Amino acid sequence: MSLQMRLKKPTRTSSSSAPLTSVTVLCIACLPLDSMPAMAATHSHVGMNPNRIRPTEDIFNPDDPHIREASLRDIIRMIMQYLGDEGYNASQMTIQDESNVKWHEREENTNDTRRLKKAILDGEWTEVDKICSKPLFKNQKSFLFAVYKQQYLEYIEHREMQKAFTFIQKRLKPLEQHQKTPAEFKDLCYLLTTKSIHDAPSFRSWEGIAQGRDKLVEQFQSMLDVENSVKDGSVYVPPNRLLNLLRQAVAYQIEVSRYHPRISPIVETLLQDFSPFVIPNACKTIMQGHRGNVKCAEFVGHEGRTIISGSSDNTLRVWDTETGQCLHILEGHSSRIWDVSSNDVGTTVASASGDSTVKIWDIKSSKASCRATLSGHSGDVYTVKYHPTSNHVVSGGYDKIVRLHDLTTGQVVKTFSGHQLAVSKVIINPVGNLIVSGSKDNTIKFWDLVSGVCIKTISSHLGEVTSVAMNSNGTLLLSSSKDNSNRLWDVRMTRPLRKLKGHQNTSKNFIRAGFAHNSLLVGGSEDGLVYIWDQESGDILQKLQGHEAMVYNAVWSPKQSMFVSSSDDRTVRTWYYDAHCN
Repeated sequence: MSLQMRLKKPTRTSSSSAPLTSVTVLCIACLPLDSMPAMAATHSHVGMNPNRIRPTEDIFNPDDPHIREASLRDIIRMIMQYLGDEGYNASQMTIQDESNVKWHEREENTNDTRRLKKAILDGEWTEVDKICSKPLFKNQKSFLFAVYKQQYLEYIEHREMQKAFTFIQKRLKPLEQHQKTPAEFKDLCYLLTTKSIHDAPSFRSWEGIAQGRDKLVEQFQSMLDVENSVKDGSVYVPPNRLLNLLRQAVAYQIEVSRYHPRISPIVETLLQDFSPFVIPNACKTIMQGHRGNVKCAEFVGHEGRTIISGSSDNTLRVWDTETGQCLHILEGHSSRIWDVSSNDVGTTVASASGDSTVKIWDIKSSKASCRATLSGHSGDVYTVKYHPTSNHVVSGGYDKIVRLHDLTTGQVVKTFSGHQLAVSKVIINPVGNLIVSGSKDNTIKFWDLVSGVCIKTISSHLGEVTSVAMNSNGTLLLSSSKDNSNRLWDVRMTRPLRKLKGHQNTSKNFIRAGFAHNSLLVGGSEDGLVYIWDQESGDILQKLQGHEAMVYNAVWSPKQSMFVSSSDDRTVRTWYYDAHCN
């Protein structure tokens, strides 16, 4: 397996917080796996700045009616500008017609505008006269005076005095009232008697024919922009506005990331936030406080600024990702916590417990509290997962049934029956229309969310399935089993791609694994190590040592670029890349 990377060499080499700029291109192609540590070394760990301004609704609230209306118009204008710049004129006009957003006159007269600029620069004054015979903007006579003035000065420069005399009488005299200064026309006449253009006070800064034509083109564009900014309610859009905003967004993502690249990357997709590619090699923080083994832990929400953990001491704890400080202790369950999940915005978490309930917790208020208790299961609830919309959670447990709960009403709205033994793990695909469940009956089942029908079953594992996970685009599935293997599957074809081994998963515990970044897999093990595999080859890339007992799970946060793991040693640990650790 190899990685394709294109990198830019920045103008700075320190890991300071100044914005990154690039001047030259450095290409690194086909980077082998054994060079990944070297690639990680091109990043400096700077941590997450707690005082940074975050892109929240108090900065830009799209639900505000005034902001929504104005931003919609602005977005359409920027898209139309971009399409026009890239030559997608038909698409641009379709959006204009559908949105009824008035666009610049320069876009409607693109060909004339370009022809006029070229004719001025080439000195093709007959062509200029032809184009200027059409109405371009309100102050067109002022521009014509500037055009004729340039022609006249060129006659003077070439000492064609008879042509200049005829031209000033025929063309410039009728437009005398449009001169820029009261003395300008007088000085133009005076030039017929001088030896140099610089002898006239109004033209002492004359730089020559080429520079005069350049300035005339600039004047034309400026007058056109001013005209378009006020005409028919149209709004001037600065050149390349959409691209500039996108560059600013990507630069922000790089700047606020945990690792600052010493070599600034070329970001090739806008569909995902920037996440530096590093393989953690060291423990960053040890979070202690649970009085029993910690069955589960995960980053809260998309941002991952906090971590939620569940323990056999019947409590959940909320930790600060950066400092490891315990922020909240959530009490209310009467039995151990088997699994946790959070909504995407990180305001609530769900916990699955051996007391047969799922609890929903509000963790954003000053005092975290239980918002709802969901019942319906008989026996331990081993797993819970939020739906992508955050309006529902799905759960499974000892009673072999997968349940879908409506968080608004607290009711079970659908059940999925078919497993022969306890359900150990449930997930929902990114689209939100498919539930995948793993069971102690050695099978993995795919359920249609709407109909409740099982549409696929995988029966290849030789032991209990302890976890299932799906990659960010829903094309790959990772399963863990007590047959001592993790397996990667093609979801569409339900086809096995490779088997991952090296770890230990044979006892009664739920050892779980998941995806990390775009090319790594990570999981726990009974030998107390966190294992990292290469997704493409199945090779073990890293074994993270630190826990003193079996590791139940390890979870990756793209936003934080770190792992969090939970263990039988009663601790939660975060893992990062430390350049000083071999």
